[in-house]
Amino acid sequence: MIETERLLIKPLTYSQLFKYTLCDNSLEKELNLNETTRTISAELKEALEQTILPSVADETKNYLYSTLWTAISKTENRMVADLCIIGEPNFNGEIEIGYATYEGFQGKGFMTELVAGIIKWSKTQPRVKSVIASTNKDNIASFKVLQNNDFLKIGETDILFNWKLELSK
Repeated sequence: MIETERLLIKPLTYSQLFKYTLCDNSLEKELNLNETTRTISAELKEALEQTILPSVADETKNYLYSTLWTAISKTENRMVADLCIIGEPNFNGEIEIGYATYEGFQGKGFMTELVAGIIKWSKTQPRVKSVIASTNKDNIASFKVLQNNDFLKIGETDILFNWKLELSK
């Protein structure tokens, strides 16, 4: 678990991920949290079914590089956002992150703080040399999260900006 000023950041186990997918507050109950109203986007549902759950179940892999890390607001004692590391470090020591803040908690700096917490954790991982991410060009809030954490824009496609943060250890 990672702790920041306002957040507890917890990597979810396989059984916790399964409860997460139910959106019935069974995960919140297990974690002794206040109930959260959240939905799972079609994109995240597909990622959970196709990639995240199978990867977390694979005992040959370090699940921390595949699971959802949930951000829990200390003051509200509820889940407010999630971040996923998309696989183990590649040959160049890069990990990719994806993230989302729950409706009702956006614009409060939680994601900037969550990404900062993951960066701090990443610096303690010997194989991780940099963190990369992609954002939709029209998602200003998402790329401000990365800019606030010192990511640099390294490229773009028609619809995406690509970002990278080199870690100094």
